[in-house]
Amino acid sequence: MSKLKKNYICNMARKKNRKQVFTEIEVIDAGAKGKTVAKAPDGKVIFLPNAVPGDVVDVQTFKKRTAYYEGKATIFHKLSDKRVEPECEHFGTCGGCKWQNMGYEHQLFYKQKEVVNHLTRIGHIELPEVTPILPSKEQYFYRNKMEFSFSDSRWLTLDEINSNEDIGNKNALGFHIPGMWDKILDVKKCHLQADPSNALRNAVKAFAIENNLEFFNTRNQTGLLRTMMIRTSSTGEIMVLVQFFKDDKTKRELLLNYIAETFPEVTSLQYVVNEKANDTIYDQEVIRYKGEDHIFEEMEGLTFKINAKSFYQTNSNQAYELYKLTRDFAGLTGEELVYDLYTGTGTIAQFVSKKAKKVIGVEAVPDAIMAAKENAERNNITNCEFFVGDMKNVFNQEFINTHGHPDLIITDPPRDGMHKDVVQQILNIAPQKVVYVSCNSATQARDLALMDANYKVTRMQPVDMFPQTFHVENIVLLEKRN
Repeated sequence: MSKLKKNYICNMARKKNRKQVFTEIEVIDAGAKGKTVAKAPDGKVIFLPNAVPGDVVDVQTFKKRTAYYEGKATIFHKLSDKRVEPECEHFGTCGGCKWQNMGYEHQLFYKQKEVVNHLTRIGHIELPEVTPILPSKEQYFYRNKMEFSFSDSRWLTLDEINSNEDIGNKNALGFHIPGMWDKILDVKKCHLQADPSNALRNAVKAFAIENNLEFFNTRNQTGLLRTMMIRTSSTGEIMVLVQFFKDDKTKRELLLNYIAETFPEVTSLQYVVNEKANDTIYDQEVIRYKGEDHIFEEMEGLTFKINAKSFYQTNSNQAYELYKLTRDFAGLTGEELVYDLYTGTGTIAQFVSKKAKKVIGVEAVPDAIMAAKENAERNNITNCEFFVGDMKNVFNQEFINTHGHPDLIITDPPRDGMHKDVVQQILNIAPQKVVYVSCNSATQARDLALMDANYKVTRMQPVDMFPQTFHVENIVLLEKRN
């Protein structure tokens, strides 16, 4: 037998070995990234994207690793009592809201369980009694920011593909299909953002088709319309930003005038002309067309100016609850010097400032710090100072000598957590208390493990910011060990 043939047979055998069918397997848990967990007869874990704990299913595996399989439920022998009927018609195709088919009380249970597991198994942290996860008052229509993509080659259903009927135009305005960078799901109704989000998106799509405004083609880099962002606020203001691929003044103004006339409630109408390959706007000039170049968010009498590039928590109501808990964990008396790391536009810093002697906010993004200073001035806050700097370098002895030794550090890093040098800086500064707010309990656990010799976790509170998804925030209070 030739070497080539042997290799072919071996490769086919390996592929066959990777793909197995397991029958009548009970789904026992929910795991990371929204996948559920079952056990194969050989004891290995199976990760599934399309089941709910309590389901009994047949599984077709498509990946085999040393310790686990990845697969998909193909036949459902028994449906879990944790199941509910998804609200959204796009569930299962759209990549968002993966837990929509699970009752909300069960979502909360598994979110809290994940946080506890991460901190105890990854961080090996001794935890105090865990306060039950704080649910979100709104389970749908809670997001204040949504971004939709235009495409001239929308995702087709299997029925459409197999149909002999003329499909007509393939224009779409919606979300990327998971794992398919050039395919967009045409969204009829999204349950994440309140009115007039759906009405706006559907009206813009219909007007664009009616007036032959070309939808973008990602593969060929052709077309006019790229993306549309809608931001809302608790003050009732609405921002719409349309991203164009070409500088076509006539067509651009045709669409923007239509939006302005049809939706007079839009208080900030802006656009970007972006001719580069990717559609990120952060390196692009945002141009105001009508109204203001910003909207305002309000929280406990404080106002925060939000422009097209600003970061703000996407669940405004629950952000308020998160910040209240952060302030409560801090236990401020009015005499403390507080350092707020990864301060962004200074929302947490300003929110806690009324209870502190002084707050020093540090952030690596210059535009965010400019916004933080502007917000503080608008809110007549005089005990907050904001500085631009790389977190792992900024806290040298000169900085400490100039601004004072903090009694408390609040840190709210991005999903990647804190750089190990930042953790070391905190340990070097050695404040009495640290409040760590995290949107990723796995990286939080890693960081807490590095601090465990010096700090004890004395309080912990998970917070659900994103119902129908597997994402969860967590707050811990660290106090210096004796």
